[in-house]
Amino acid sequence: MDRSLIQAVIMLVFGNNVAILSDSLIKLVGSHDAPFQFAFLRLISALLVLIPLMVVLKKPLKPTHTRWHWVRAHVWLVSSLCMVISLTTLPLATANAVFYAAPLITVVLAVLLFSERASLASFIASGLGLVGVLVIVNPTEMNGFALAALVVALALAVNNLLIKKLPAHHGVVETLYYTTLLALPLAAAGAWIEGATWSWSMALLAFGSSVFVLIYAATCVFAYRAAQSSVVSSAEYTGLIGAVLVGMVFFAEQPELRFYLGAMLIVVPLVTLTFLQREGRGR
Repeated sequence: MDRSLIQAVIMLVFGNNVAILSDSLIKLVGSHDAPFQFAFLRLISALLVLIPLMVVLKKPLKPTHTRWHWVRAHVWLVSSLCMVISLTTLPLATANAVFYAAPLITVVLAVLLFSERASLASFIASGLGLVGVLVIVNPTEMNGFALAALVVALALAVNNLLIKKLPAHHGVVETLYYTTLLALPLAAAGAWIEGATWSWSMALLAFGSSVFVLIYAATCVFAYRAAQSSVVSSAEYTGLIGAVLVGMVFFAEQPELRFYLGAMLIVVPLVTLTFLQREGRGR
């Protein structure tokens, strides 16, 4: 397995476990009554971090070549809104189990829309991962909040694939800055129409969540540029382990046996796929 593939997998594993910390802060919001306000506050928080970085790196603050950045920004906004709805109503581990349908969707869309080649092992690993998600969630218990989580999964998959459409000369910081800036107008309009009471506690949670999301987004940009989506996307499943641990320790959530069975269907194929990739490239 070459170095770029190893780095891509490591970055996705790290990024997805950092994202669990963001999810935990969203869960602390406790209500899905003001998703636009939370999304707006998170965008403002991200800009407070990114603008100084852009200045230090001597990057122009005026966006250029924004077509695909604009699309990704609004897909991200939809994801953010649905994430607030699902995380404030579902157990942390359950919501994340649904989110992890994203790697499967990524593989399928990569093959259908970008003509990427996916090995049989990749399809099997992704398929078993989806079965694992279904075991955890139990389709008979699906509701509007679980559907919101599925929208998050679809949006994550689309955004990861659209990375390949971005200008090659735009680095990670620029990509994050453009995505954040271009989503701000619609988020602000939504927050104004929403008319929810301003919450400083929400602002603090949004800032912390934003920092963790930026780290996650940066790892995705790096990983999906370094390797084929169908090869590395399964590494995102490992964040499910972090979701279980955080849910148990901080939210007193006790997953049922079916959760652990589903997690095995998610993680074991990932380890097997990584081994097969290493063996194949070592020949």
